[in-house]
Amino acid sequence: MRIVAGKFAGRHLTSPNDFRVRPTGETVRVALMRLLRNDLEGARIIDLFAGTGALGLEALSRGGKYVDFVEFRPSSLHALKANIAALGVREKTRVYKKDALPFAGQLPSGKFDIAFADPPYESKMLDRLIESWHRQKFSTILAIEHTRVHVLPPIVKPQHTQVFDDSAISVYRL
Repeated sequence: MRIVAGKFAGRHLTSPNDFRVRPTGETVRVALMRLLRNDLEGARIIDLFAGTGALGLEALSRGGKYVDFVEFRPSSLHALKANIAALGVREKTRVYKKDALPFAGQLPSGKFDIAFADPPYESKMLDRLIESWHRQKFSTILAIEHTRVHVLPPIVKPQHTQVFDDSAISVYRL
């Protein structure tokens, strides 16, 4: 796995040897960053369910101002911290060892420009996160990865959805 474009293009990222970790694939990241290309420069970003940090680090590489990462699984935290150190971006990042749902539930309105979320597939965590974002509006944009068959909550409709093999990305905007 590598950073695709920007300041850190071509740099490789560490991934834990854990079957539960499913880093966002390169094709999906490229498509998502293309959708957000006009929003990345100087953006305040949060990467919920961060895993290896691939989404947040890719956004930082493409002009994001800083990224807060939220992850609690030890193997993912180790890989995330190693990736931050390898890219030399400690001063532009903060890592929270927390459960992403309660953490997001306490964020104030307007705290971030972009929120990335890639919760475990086949869980209701994504639905709860979308509902929380809709209530609190903690970011201007919510960009999520999910299974292509996941029926998103009807409380708010994504501005854009793109389907890949078994994955999909959806982007919500205020």
